[in-house]
Amino acid sequence: MHGFLVEEFGGTEVMRWRELGALKPGARQVLVEVKASGVNFAETRMRAGTYSGQELPFVMGMECAGIVAECGRGVCGFKPGDRVFGRARGSHAEAVLFDADHLMPLPESVSFVQGAAIPVSWLTAWHALHAVAGMRKGQRVLIEAVASGVGSAALQIAKWAGCWVAGTASRNPKLDIARQWGADAAYNYKHDDVPALVRRDTDRQGIDIGLMTIGEETAQSLIDCMGMDGRIVMYGSTGGRQVCFNLNIGTRNLALMSMSISTSARFLSDTMPRFREVALPLFAEGAFRAPVGPVLPLSEVAKAHQLIDERNHFGKIILTPDRHSG
Repeated sequence: MHGFLVEEFGGTEVMRWRELGALKPGARQVLVEVKASGVNFAETRMRAGTYSGQELPFVMGMECAGIVAECGRGVCGFKPGDRVFGRARGSHAEAVLFDADHLMPLPESVSFVQGAAIPVSWLTAWHALHAVAGMRKGQRVLIEAVASGVGSAALQIAKWAGCWVAGTASRNPKLDIARQWGADAAYNYKHDDVPALVRRDTDRQGIDIGLMTIGEETAQSLIDCMGMDGRIVMYGSTGGRQVCFNLNIGTRNLALMSMSISTSARFLSDTMPRFREVALPLFAEGAFRAPVGPVLPLSEVAKAHQLIDERNHFGKIILTPDRHSG
């Protein structure tokens, strides 16, 4: 079995197609033949060595869709031949081992490419809005990087829940896309006075739930957008990790909450069951749809990382198997 292995941190050249040996599922594990895998911003940091806790060596990839090849003991609900998708480290490979708790059935109406665009972004957005923020119908939601994978997922989830939704992006074409996808308002955080526009568009009420993923560059702006009893959910730091705030946020009773679906105790107990129950049928019906961007052969993983760094694409970059990936 082959995959893109990283044995030293660095540029895209450190991702090398290597023989990884045979994979055998253990207890509560499922071996999946990869048909498509998604590429995420976090992977560029893992490869560069700036992702907290990442150890060497490791196989690239965080999510995929494919076909069950073999099930370990104690696995229920899956069998060889099933179409599946989910989060699994090492997905940029011919096959990957899943913990069964992180695997989901792929609806027949959803392709492998579409399925590979769902797990990381949609589960992050669902966890942030439902499990952490406790989103309710009628609330006002502001999504940073609204054209990103998590951002576009959060936009659809919040609109489905009956919320007023605004988003930010650094480029106007991405704002146009967000409006096409249903955003009630969209702001360019590089040029606009976002807090002033939010006050105008919310009749000076401010935001109930703010999703922070840019970090240092826009943190104060997002805080200034928040209304009384607002909740800020922090899950990323693409624009810098050091965030400072004035304790006068207490006068508005703001709550600042950080999260990671990789370490949250509520992820498997709350988010995964609810996502399977509620979200999967909506994907099957076409009510939810993960935007897909460039689709590249797996051998062009370096190009995928370059596209992420350029930040000009919309939709998840997807890699599909090709005959020679190295």
